[in-house]
Amino acid sequence: MKKLFSSQPFIQNGGIAFIRIVTGAFLVYHGWEVFDSATMQQYVQGDMFKTSAHPLLMPYLGKSSELIAGVLLVLGLFTRVACIIVICTFVYITFFIGSGKFWYDDQHPFMFVLMGLVFFFTGPGKLSVDRKLFG
Repeated sequence: MKKLFSSQPFIQNGGIAFIRIVTGAFLVYHGWEVFDSATMQQYVQGDMFKTSAHPLLMPYLGKSSELIAGVLLVLGLFTRVACIIVICTFVYITFFIGSGKFWYDDQHPFMFVLMGLVFFFTGPGKLSVDRKLFG
C-alpha cells in the first residue's frame, strides 16, 4: 500500500517502455493504411484534400509519417526524432484537418500529441535500441 500512495516512481523505465511500444504499435496500425489504396482514396475525397493541387500528397505523407514514427517508437530507435514526427503530424491533424477542439472532437489525435511529448521529455525507457546505441 505504501508504494501505491507514494509520490516516487514505480517501475518507471519498464512502464515508459511498455507505453512507448503500445503507442508505436497503434501508430503502425493506423499508418499501415498507406498500403490500402481504397482507404487512401477515401482520405483524398475529404473536403480538406480534394481541392488541393496535389490531393494525394498530404494523406500519403501523413500515413507514411504515422507508420515510420510508429516503427521507430516500437523499436525505441531515434525516439525523440520519432516524437517530433508524431507531434507535428498530429498537431496538423488536430488543428488543420480537425476542428481544433482537442478537449472534445479531436481528442484522439491530440492524445498522440501528448504521448509524443511524454516520450520526447522522458526518453524511450529500457528495451530500446537508443539505450543500446547511445547509452
